[in-house]
Amino acid sequence: MVTGERVCDVGFLSADVELAGTLAIPRRPDPTPGVVMVGGSGPSDRTNDNFFPPIRQHLVEAGFAVLAYDKRGVGASSGDWLAGTIDDFAADAVAALNFLRSQPGVEAETTGLFGHSEGGWVVVRAAARENVPWVVTNGCPGMTPAAQDRHALATALQAIPGVTLHDAEVTLAVYDRLVEAGRRGADFAEATRLVQSFSIPAAVEDLFDEYWSETDEHLWEFTKRKQDHDPIPDVLRLRCPHLATFGGADELVPVADSIGLFATAACHAERHPQATLTVEVFPHANHRVQVRDGTALVSGYLGALTRWITEHIDIDSR
Repeated sequence: MVTGERVCDVGFLSADVELAGTLAIPRRPDPTPGVVMVGGSGPSDRTNDNFFPPIRQHLVEAGFAVLAYDKRGVGASSGDWLAGTIDDFAADAVAALNFLRSQPGVEAETTGLFGHSEGGWVVVRAAARENVPWVVTNGCPGMTPAAQDRHALATALQAIPGVTLHDAEVTLAVYDRLVEAGRRGADFAEATRLVQSFSIPAAVEDLFDEYWSETDEHLWEFTKRKQDHDPIPDVLRLRCPHLATFGGADELVPVADSIGLFATAACHAERHPQATLTVEVFPHANHRVQVRDGTALVSGYLGALTRWITEHIDIDSR
């Protein structure tokens, strides 16, 4: 029985980076399972832009200890996420996992990983390398960042009134050329010249300007390193159950394609027998499984999350 929680700010090391986060542990007489929450892309902090707190609160009330942390270079964490790689972020997730497992009252054997969006790639890589009892991904693409971002751009183009098929094709051609430039190692100056060489259709100028204006030399170099990361080899190496949740109205991720890729991996002949796959799609919910213009988690999500984790905890290890 949970009778409250202890919440504190914590710090722990990942190689030479000091990560800062918030730890919440239920006040209960028995040891508790744990959950490490890993945020999405960009400068995500321990709240993941306020997406995590209601999930954390529900998990704590359900009897789980929860640790969420600032990405390297964000909030109170040292380092620089723009200088990092998926490998670096996975190492950070493992450091968080080991820290949570070491806490008094936390069951190391039943403590697992939850990753949102990019954080899904991160926790799957971590789980492929570490002994983890379970892993949850939310809104995690089953394809590369380059393919996922192209889908998001195409979806955004379709939503602009007056955009023609030609307008969309020209804009996506610019995107494709940028991806190719990144693959051959083009620097930011060359990428900028490439963008300037195209005549962006007037109907999509605002959208493309917003997309490119946020890119500087550091973000360009980060994007080049990350754009062809394929999560499926990590998924194939999983040795634990995997819950993949999606919002059915996600405009950023090709949900059906991602499910297909995860399912194909789950059917691989060399897949570990404990690496089961469960998929939950919540109709009308967005990338953050939220509805009502992104102000509330879709009904049923929190219950499905805690129910699945509870069912997949190794009872024999408790």
